[in-house]
Amino acid sequence: MNSFFARKFVVQGIFIAIAIILLMRLFYIQVVSDEYMLSAENNVIRRLPVYPARGVILDRKERILVQNEPVYDLMVIPREVKPFDTLEFCKLIGIDKVRFDRQFKKARNYSPYKASIFEKQLSVQIYASFQERLSDFPGFFVQNRTVRRYPDSIGAHFVGYIGEVNQKAIEKSGGFYNLGDYIGITGVEKSYEDLLRGQRGVQNLMVDALNRPKGHYADGKYDTVAVSGEHMVSSLDKELQKLGEKLMKNKIGSIVAIEPSSGEILSFVSSPGYDPNLMVGRQRGNNYMALLNDTYKPMFVRPIQAEYPPGSIFKVVNALVAQQYGMINEKTMFFCPGGYRYGRRGWMGCTHVHGSIDLRGSIRESCNTYYGYTYARMIDQAGMRPVNAYKRWRNSVSAFGIGSPLGIDLPGERKGLLPTDELYTKRFRNDKWGSSYTISLSIGQGELGITPLQMANVMAIVANRGFFYKPHLIKAIGDEKVVKEEYTVKNSAGINSKYFDVVIQGMSEVVNQGWGTAYYSKIDNIEMCGKTGTVQNPHGKDHSVFVAFAPRNNPKIAIAVVVENAGFGATWSAPIASLMVEKYLTDSISRPKAYMDRLLEANLLPGIPKPKVPKKGATPDSAKGKNQVQKPATPTTTTR
Repeated sequence: MNSFFARKFVVQGIFIAIAIILLMRLFYIQVVSDEYMLSAENNVIRRLPVYPARGVILDRKERILVQNEPVYDLMVIPREVKPFDTLEFCKLIGIDKVRFDRQFKKARNYSPYKASIFEKQLSVQIYASFQERLSDFPGFFVQNRTVRRYPDSIGAHFVGYIGEVNQKAIEKSGGFYNLGDYIGITGVEKSYEDLLRGQRGVQNLMVDALNRPKGHYADGKYDTVAVSGEHMVSSLDKELQKLGEKLMKNKIGSIVAIEPSSGEILSFVSSPGYDPNLMVGRQRGNNYMALLNDTYKPMFVRPIQAEYPPGSIFKVVNALVAQQYGMINEKTMFFCPGGYRYGRRGWMGCTHVHGSIDLRGSIRESCNTYYGYTYARMIDQAGMRPVNAYKRWRNSVSAFGIGSPLGIDLPGERKGLLPTDELYTKRFRNDKWGSSYTISLSIGQGELGITPLQMANVMAIVANRGFFYKPHLIKAIGDEKVVKEEYTVKNSAGINSKYFDVVIQGMSEVVNQGWGTAYYSKIDNIEMCGKTGTVQNPHGKDHSVFVAFAPRNNPKIAIAVVVENAGFGATWSAPIASLMVEKYLTDSISRPKAYMDRLLEANLLPGIPKPKVPKKGATPDSAKGKNQVQKPATPTTTTR
């Protein structure tokens, strides 16, 4: 019996304790805290996200490249909409009745009770006139946002663009993004999205029956402040970028310029380009489709995605690697009878009969024969099986950043093409092949493919005499000017610095001696060292290529220029590069107006008649036309 009464009191005690807890919680909710009052009054309180301003992007001298401007999203809660004059409404925001019906149906299908975007990015002018009539349209309200603006309309492929998040991005973000938010889609906007986007805030606004704001709930006690994104100091020089885009107008190709001592990219031109402002505003979708369908592919990021056989500029790499192996030195001479004979019937033509020529002369005059012999020594006379010698050669070339991504801070970089020994073994059905089977590689043709960024990086290596820093477009982040540690690491190309002197002397003579292939591009009072290339294009006219660095001592700029379907490297790419170099080093252009006008006015797009080329620019790169490697197993080769 006593046990029964004991259990009775225990049960009663439990119920009394639960009742006390519930009463205390009720007292806290109703008297102490007003947290739940906010939820209860949601019918008169509107909870609005406060979107932060994205971080601005500046050039290397902290001049604005990308900034923000205000726009207004028109929101709707379908359940709260009452009858109104839809035609007047459409007139105010610049849409037709068909679009109104489509947008309202979309909003209602999303949720009759939740706010969603009815019309995006109303301009300040439209918002000003619409705001005066807002009370006439119950269920609609306006939400402030910012969008990107590009005051100079340059660098579209570098900065990229932003757009609305898709469902995949929302799920991947772990709840950070919501429907209607913006995210970086391409370029720096994508690479640095986490830093540029900032942090959203929240406002709890009280509204009356006419949907008019009446101030912040609880004096803003429950509001949170938006945090702006970090600003970025890019490595680009705005004025140099402008000049590069002007020079490449009506041409297909790229310009990449790098500061050798840091890896900072000074100019990043992809042509044809587009005005980045086209990717902002209510016509963005139409503009995007027009650009996407353009024959010349203006949205293709050529500096990091186009891959070309490097042509004669690759002779610089082979000259350095062969010296490192001890296969040649600055005094090594070969006889050039106008071409290089290999195998039983193979013949690789040269542009001239050079006679006996040394290493320096082979760079200056771009002698194909010299590099046929040099490559044969590296593969056939290395004291090992040719297939193993090829593996060693490939590893040395890859140390120059060829055949793998350099890791630039942009999405979509391609690695280029550096063929493996397995490819040739499979092609020739055995592993006993030697230099004659891959001779096109000696002069930068065949299966090789190099991006313009990689070309410029090779020049940075030569300028630094053996090393490079990872190329990058953002040099400092935020107010504290944070620099990523990976951009301060030296990367060795594996070549002793002493082997660069003769190569650099030859490159200097290419530009600064009367018989050099790029003498027409000589810059007064600046010793620019360069190498021309004319790259065979199986789909049309050859590509014009030129790489260089300047000045010779303490170099400040390394550059690569590719102009597709333009012919000889000396004719188009070299003059463009020389103007870019002069502009960067002296902040001026000293060349005659006619020199500049020829480049600015030229239209080299396929299908457009080419302007007549001055005779002076044709020596000696174009002196003898095309020369071919005559071997079925190896692609036809033209180089200069």
